[in-house]
Amino acid sequence: MSPDSTPERATVPSRKDYLARRPETPTSMIELRACIDVDDLDKAIAFYTQVLGLKVGRRLGPDWAELLGASSPIDLLLTRPGSPASPGSTATRDFRRHWTPVHLDFSVTDIEAVVQRAQAAGATLDRDIQQRPYGRMANLADPFGNGFCLLEFQGRGYDALTGG
Repeated sequence: MSPDSTPERATVPSRKDYLARRPETPTSMIELRACIDVDDLDKAIAFYTQVLGLKVGRRLGPDWAELLGASSPIDLLLTRPGSPASPGSTATRDFRRHWTPVHLDFSVTDIEAVVQRAQAAGATLDRDIQQRPYGRMANLADPFGNGFCLLEFQGRGYDALTGG
């Protein structure tokens, strides 16, 4: 795939179809949703759809967009820079590059092409693509300062770490 081509993705199932196809488990399964604060919702939608091939599921108001196509839905939430990060906290939202104890890893099949698309769409490459025992990894930040990783699994993937 060339860096200018649109990533090919399977048709995104509806939430109802997704929930109907989940395997039954003895206990209730918790649905994981990832939420990403951004200060420009349209720019964020463009970034994540163009770079990763995600699709807009629903617009849940003027400040919320649901993206589908990953293993979990991703909610983009429009928030004001300088607004309180949480009630009672003195920390405020800042969309420059920042550290966070939680980040997202996206598994891709052509890491060079995705890094190029990400950079063209405003991402910064924090660390060059590196070879790891499980494959290749690149550390980036989206245009809103949120860190994320791209992983291109090779061989046995994470199972290579178990030594078995």
